[in-house]
Amino acid sequence: MKITHLKRREVQAPLVSSLIRAFANKMGYDKAVDIAKEVIREDAILSGKTLAEEYSGNSIAELSKIAKEVWAKDDALEIKMVKETEKELFFDVSYCGYAEIYEKLGVKEFGCIFSCIRDFYFLEGFNSRITLKRTKTIMEGSDYCDFRYVEE
Repeated sequence: MKITHLKRREVQAPLVSSLIRAFANKMGYDKAVDIAKEVIREDAILSGKTLAEEYSGNSIAELSKIAKEVWAKDDALEIKMVKETEKELFFDVSYCGYAEIYEKLGVKEFGCIFSCIRDFYFLEGFNSRITLKRTKTIMEGSDYCDFRYVEE
């Protein structure tokens, strides 16, 4: 049974945040967060590789499909395309269900770790020639997220 990307994050968040807090009590917050980031990085890289295989490619075109069909599935994100070419994918997110879920669960402090930084790590497994520049996130209090993917 496949669950949506958003539902997966919702299910994972309570356990992962509890583990981070418990480890932070034993070894310090920064060290616990650094370890969590490394584990999440490895998972995101694997996700990038897996989705490149599932979508039979790792170009901007497949990345666009993944953004719309996986990350935004079930209205998890409200995406406004700004620019979409063979080498560039620019879009803004005006609604983020991930931020909403983490807020509801009381784990918003970890939202960037659970979701936002994954976007960069994901590219390591999907296509390391694609870079992401993002200057704003809803998770960090902005009105929108600005995703700017460029394939070199």
